[in-house]
Amino acid sequence: MNLNIIITLAVTLVLAWIIFHFKTQLGLLILPLFIVLVLFVTLRLYRLMEKDNTDDEIDNKN
Repeated sequence: MNLNIIITLAVTLVLAWIIFHFKTQLGLLILPLFIVLVLFVTLRLYRLMEKDNTDDEIDNKN
C-alpha cells in the first residue's frame, strides 16, 4: 500500500475522532466540519488513485 494513502487515512481517522469526540462543544459546526473532512478524503484519495493510474498506463505502453 502506498505510504501517502496510509498517512491520509490515519489523519482522517484522527480528525474524525476529534470531530465526534468534541461534538457537543462544536455545536452547529459539526456538519460543515464533517462535510469538509469527507471532501478532503474523497479528493485526496482520488488524486492518489489518479496518480497510480497514470503510472499503470506508462508501464502498459512500454
